[in-house]
Amino acid sequence: MSTTQSERLRELLEPLVTSQGLDLEEIAVDSVGRKRVLRVVVDSDTGADLDQIADVSRALSAKLDETDAMGEGEYTLEVGTPGAERSLTEHRHYVRAVDRLVKFQLTEGGELVARILKVDDEGLDLEVPGVKGRRPTSRRLAFSDIDKARVQVEFNRKNEKEEEA
Repeated sequence: MSTTQSERLRELLEPLVTSQGLDLEEIAVDSVGRKRVLRVVVDSDTGADLDQIADVSRALSAKLDETDAMGEGEYTLEVGTPGAERSLTEHRHYVRAVDRLVKFQLTEGGELVARILKVDDEGLDLEVPGVKGRRPTSRRLAFSDIDKARVQVEFNRKNEKEEEA
């Protein structure tokens, strides 16, 4: 059984990313014209700042230069963090999204937009926003009921400190 290039790259690079205190979230090799781009997405429970991104980028670049993991051709290494509207696929992603508004595609069909309040091993405690002046409601959602989940960007949400002032 042969492994894909992405799997080989993950095996090579994940220990370096982990040693920097980050999680390796995604690896993708894309062709852009004649050039190839290696995109590496990293994150942590507290997020990743620019200094951490630069450090891990230098470490990954050095490791790639000393191996033939990317072959002989020219390529560009891009290291970054998940976007604002990231997909939630791992338990740790849901934990990191506590207090965020998320759009869920349900396995039974339909969609639900709700705020994650709490995460445990079985599922999520959610707050479903009220519509037309109604109060928000609570809901429990098991992981097995979730087909897809994506964090939503909120531009006008008041944080609790502003509300208390």
